[in-house]
Amino acid sequence: MNAPARTTAEETRARIIETAEALFRRLGFAKTAVADIAGELGMSPANVYRFFPSKHAIVEAICVRCLGELDETVWAVARSRGSAANRLDRLFHGVLRYHRDNFVEEKRVHDIVLIAIDEDWDAIMAHKETVRTTVELILRDGIDNGEFEAVDPKETSRLLMRAMVGFCHPVLVAKGMAEDIDLMAESSATLQLILQGIIKRT
Repeated sequence: MNAPARTTAEETRARIIETAEALFRRLGFAKTAVADIAGELGMSPANVYRFFPSKHAIVEAICVRCLGELDETVWAVARSRGSAANRLDRLFHGVLRYHRDNFVEEKRVHDIVLIAIDEDWDAIMAHKETVRTTVELILRDGIDNGEFEAVDPKETSRLLMRAMVGFCHPVLVAKGMAEDIDLMAESSATLQLILQGIIKRT
């Protein structure tokens, strides 16, 4: 009879992250202790601490995973076909939709996002740069194919990100939804207004 396969450290880390996220969604971040996560997994809290030094470290790992999913979405849009203006619209819609579906509507997860933003975690900063980089890539394509004027794509991407922050920041997305604003429509209208300044006139 074969012995059961041993669980790798990476597999255990993944199980801890998955279980913690499920508990945060069910109980809320503040009400979930490391002991609760350990109990759900059938292990001791000390064993959880072997893989994560604190509850915040677990939250950061969840944040990295979630933002990795969003990064894949924006890269897929950046590399897709279509006009540069249309791709930018789809990119910002993708970011907005992700925050709405995964953070804003999941009220118990929202405080996790606030912690990550308030503490300027490396994962948050890296994600912001990923989105800015994909915006820059699309702008470069638009300049190269004659759709946009020959603006500085890096600086313009920074300005675009600042102008569109209301549709990219989870807290601002939550505020807009609470005010019953059609954020998808406003995102498209705002972007269109901004792009009028760089669309090449024939």
